[in-house]
Amino acid sequence: MSSSYFTDLAQQYIDGEWRSGSGSWDIIDFNPYDDAKLASITIATTDEVDAAYRAAERAQREWAATNPYARRAVFEKALRIVEEREGEIAEAIIAELGGTRTKAGFELHLAKEFLREAVHLALRPEGRILPSPTEGKENRVYRVPVGVVGVISPFNFPFLLSLKSVAPALALGNGVVLKPHQNTPVVGGTLIAKIFEDAGLPGGLLNVVVTDIAEIGDAFLEHPVPKVISFTGSDAVGRHVATVCAAHFKRSVLELGGNSALVVLDDADLDYAVDAAVFSRYVHQGQVCMAANRVLVDASVAEEFTAKFVAKVKTLKAGDPSDPETVIGPLINSRQADTVAGVVEQALAQGATALVRGGRTANLVEPSVLTGVPADSALLRQEVFGPVAFVIPFDGEEEAVRLVNDTPYGLSGAVHTGDVERGVAFAKRIDAGMFHVNDGTVHDEPIVPFGGEKHSGLGRLNGDTMLDAFTTHKWISVQHGRSGFPF
Repeated sequence: MSSSYFTDLAQQYIDGEWRSGSGSWDIIDFNPYDDAKLASITIATTDEVDAAYRAAERAQREWAATNPYARRAVFEKALRIVEEREGEIAEAIIAELGGTRTKAGFELHLAKEFLREAVHLALRPEGRILPSPTEGKENRVYRVPVGVVGVISPFNFPFLLSLKSVAPALALGNGVVLKPHQNTPVVGGTLIAKIFEDAGLPGGLLNVVVTDIAEIGDAFLEHPVPKVISFTGSDAVGRHVATVCAAHFKRSVLELGGNSALVVLDDADLDYAVDAAVFSRYVHQGQVCMAANRVLVDASVAEEFTAKFVAKVKTLKAGDPSDPETVIGPLINSRQADTVAGVVEQALAQGATALVRGGRTANLVEPSVLTGVPADSALLRQEVFGPVAFVIPFDGEEEAVRLVNDTPYGLSGAVHTGDVERGVAFAKRIDAGMFHVNDGTVHDEPIVPFGGEKHSGLGRLNGDTMLDAFTTHKWISVQHGRSGFPF
């Protein structure tokens, strides 16, 4: 991909204008596979954050008053632009994220589905008229935009997960300020600004600030303009976001980490379960909040399943993500690669056995499969954001349920069984926001509520839950007669 693609988008986008940040240092955008420099972006300061929020506040008033059918047309145009530029967006995902071609296609497919839903979401808010115990009074309850939404997106699916909050918030009549992750400032930020600019979104409604907390601290969260902060990322940062938002009487929508399990019961189709488990653990190098960190297998079928699972993992090609044959590309940066390599070392030091031991070259970490991790190991309860699978045998469903729930997270999961209703009964016992029967753990659909329990987040996104996230209720009463007052 041409380096000019990234350099052209290596700016801040504030109040409908492309401009440089006023910070004293640059964020360098690297290709995580070959470490090639894609662009440098002068960082935004608190002044730019303020300018972005103020612009969104000014533009939002007129946008909220705009006919929703007119708002809808912007998203129809944005969808057409994504479809027309799909090839170049895929190349950008490969270059900036280290995503494979399969991953890029997967992310783009979902992004288009969510844009299609945003088209309809513009028309979704409905008011109600409620009865009153007071004679002659009419109670009208309106759904109105919250005003301005701050969006903080992650590095793993930045195009999708930025759009997933940005598009619905705009469709529902809000202004937006987006802060993409420092490792994906273009795909997760300025590329989206360019798409909406070309789609005819009025200037000032969507602003993108590329910055770092080392520069702005909590200014993005504490600013008085945004009423909702939508954050996708780690539970540690999410806890801080929620705390700051609560202190400033803001609503926070948090989509956080996971420690999902894929469970194989004794009557499962083992070949199919292997395919689902390998995809669920190793898609995008395991850098997915819903990824199956743990693969739990009934002891009666554990030997056969594990042999097939290991054999399939050994076929996964690691290397250049631009190669169509590559399944495992690089992790996003050296810190993540160090962390994942450290997990394997720690597990082995605790007595685990490596059924597959992947090597490492720079940010490229090959798949590993570990078994025999001690039951009391903290590794089994934390999120591992990389291509490492823990295979864990269990004796019967009761133990399986206990093991699945033995984590502070509760995002996703899956169970494989020959009896669908057995699977549904199992799923109901799991403390998670999402659970899938005879499928993988990694799913997202535009009209189904998406979110987690426990440390995996607060609130839901998708479909009608977007109304809860990005609108508020307003009660206006009308007295058609005359009220009586006690004095």
